[in-house]
Amino acid sequence: MGRIWMLLVTMMLAVLIVSGCGNDKEEAKADEKENVSEEKNEEVEKEEEQEESETEEVEKTEEAVETNASDFSELITYMENETQGTAKVLYENKEPQVHNMDGVTVSLDAYTLVELNDFHTDFSIPFNDETNGGVIVAQYTVTNELDKDVYYMPAFYLSFTGAEKDYNNYRDLLPEEDQLPVKLSPSNDYVLKAGESVTGYYTYPFGKTHLKTALEVSTVAVDVPAAQAVKGDFGNPIGSDGQFTLSLNEAGAEKVAANEAFYKDKVTVDDMGEKKMLKEESGIGKSEQLGDVTVTLDGYQFTEFTPNEVEAPRFTDWTNGIVLLTVKFNLDNKGSDAIGLSSMSSTLTVNDGAQYMFDQGMLLDYSYDDLIDAGESGEYLQIYVLDKEQYEKIWKDKSFEIEFGPIKAQDATDLSKGKTAIFEF
Repeated sequence: MGRIWMLLVTMMLAVLIVSGCGNDKEEAKADEKENVSEEKNEEVEKEEEQEESETEEVEKTEEAVETNASDFSELITYMENETQGTAKVLYENKEPQVHNMDGVTVSLDAYTLVELNDFHTDFSIPFNDETNGGVIVAQYTVTNELDKDVYYMPAFYLSFTGAEKDYNNYRDLLPEEDQLPVKLSPSNDYVLKAGESVTGYYTYPFGKTHLKTALEVSTVAVDVPAAQAVKGDFGNPIGSDGQFTLSLNEAGAEKVAANEAFYKDKVTVDDMGEKKMLKEESGIGKSEQLGDVTVTLDGYQFTEFTPNEVEAPRFTDWTNGIVLLTVKFNLDNKGSDAIGLSSMSSTLTVNDGAQYMFDQGMLLDYSYDDLIDAGESGEYLQIYVLDKEQYEKIWKDKSFEIEFGPIKAQDATDLSKGKTAIFEF
């Protein structure tokens, strides 16, 4: 009996021990699950915090952009009080435009076109001796992203097709301390310190007559000068000149949007007339080697062109209509000399080699300082003016051939030893 009792006690103790071990394991598993759950919660919280942080950064960026895109109402009120005139907003645009210049950027943050009427005669001279007219108020930002000081003269001249003059800032319409030509001026040597960004305003006044002409054209252009590495040395630019296009009404906005489809030859950039796409091809990728430069035919555009009234006299030789051929090349310069974009030329052969013509350099937007530096790559355009009737009846279904080159330096020195490249399409 005693043995049976001892056996029962032993079995009960074993059950208790096993049960205890099981509970310990379950508790351990529960603790492990809890720890994993806590870790997951922490990860989720971290992800949520990161998402919140990223959202806050996006919101801050958007707020900064919105803040930078100026509210012109206070400036307009100031203008009314200063001139004793009455202002009315005709058009406003807050879509930024940016021109990059090898570490220095200029942005047109926003602008507004204001009708200004019945102002004091003291202000009439820049308004073409009229006391009714309009004003474009523009906000610009100049930023130096380099680790050295540069020099920048904000000479943002404005023009448009048919304009009788170039328009520049008129200081008496806004507080001087808010104007960019005061913030960057001879008094501070136009210096823009390393990492510095300067924002300010520009005003372009138009008399009523000039305003009417500008509105009919519907767009205006603003020249953006390059920065300078050395004070007063305009022969040593940082980057190259640029241009902003400002629409003045909905018709202008539609024109700007339509022009985005076209290569940026001078016809497009200077709004010399209306282009209509006839045929285009991009991404061709045919390459030829000229010395140390790889020349790649990237694409072409055939466009029907109707010059505007101002530009029409320069196209009088084409009495049967005009078709423009603009060709885009990419140049990869592995040489030791910079390529001068304004120094080169090409020849176009049409009608299966029976006829030829030269490129029209005057219809390209290249200046003496437009270069592709050693070790750099860049775009290069060529443009040809074709007789529309011959194009339609003879040329368009036959091959076109371009003889490109030789490659030349800024001073027109031959860099490819007279060699040229042939491209057919």
